[in-house]
Amino acid sequence: MPPQRVEVEIEGHRLSLSNLDKVLYPAAGFTKGQVIDYYTRIAPAVLPHLRGRALTLKRYPNGVDAKYFYEKQCPSHAPDWVRTAPIYSASNGRTIDFCLAEDVPTLVWLANLADLELHTSLALATDDRAPNLLAFDLDPGAPATIVECAEVALELRAALDHFGLAGFPKTSGSKGMQVYVPLNPPSDYQQTSGFARGVAQVLERTHPELVVSGMSRELRKGRVFVDWSQNSRHKTTVCVYSLRAQPRPTVSTPLRWEEVEAVTESRDPDDLVFDSEAVLERVSEHGDLYAPVVSLRQSLPSGLAA
Repeated sequence: MPPQRVEVEIEGHRLSLSNLDKVLYPAAGFTKGQVIDYYTRIAPAVLPHLRGRALTLKRYPNGVDAKYFYEKQCPSHAPDWVRTAPIYSASNGRTIDFCLAEDVPTLVWLANLADLELHTSLALATDDRAPNLLAFDLDPGAPATIVECAEVALELRAALDHFGLAGFPKTSGSKGMQVYVPLNPPSDYQQTSGFARGVAQVLERTHPELVVSGMSRELRKGRVFVDWSQNSRHKTTVCVYSLRAQPRPTVSTPLRWEEVEAVTESRDPDDLVFDSEAVLERVSEHGDLYAPVVSLRQSLPSGLAA
């Protein structure tokens, strides 16, 4: 039986959507149609954070329990209205045309491809060597959880405050947390990586029972790895408001610092787990908590970045 298709028109563009009843999150019974619905409804919040950034697709054609694959080259069958950005890849020895997700039709088209997760560069595609975001990726080593990540995030906030910088927390949508530091004007990766590594090492020295900055997995048990290495031209991080390939359709969710503080009191990791419907409700109530990440103007302290 051929796949069922539905023809829709969104903002003047026609799309053919297939298998809307296909379950992509078996444990939750969450279908492709619901994935498309989520990305359509979250579009006003997520699009400012996707706009201008090269997108790496992470596709789960048979759902989160089956094989997935990454796709950097925008698919050849992309509609002609999907914008792309050419970026030279030294490791591949060629220019790759990355997709740009800058409107609702493109989000819907990507969701129809079962691109559940949206992974973006920390730099804009117009200058992929000049990041305007610095990321601290907080990864807990069991039995540590996002509760310990929250403790580290608060220490990180204090460190950033010392340098006159504001950071913005979000859940990874998986087990950890990230703190983004907007940089306008942009910096370069040598500076952002060096600065992030230095901060991570200071946190490790002052809180050795809680923080690790080295790459060795053996060191991470019961502690939080502050991954400064994400600040690389060759890496991507999961975009805020992206779904994650977990048993439930959890989302990388922006947080208020008060929520980060609160979970260190409750000690309940579930306090910082939000699924698609919860995130839509949060945006309705609070707006886009990550809006300052796009608009805030701040820069790394001179002489401290390298």
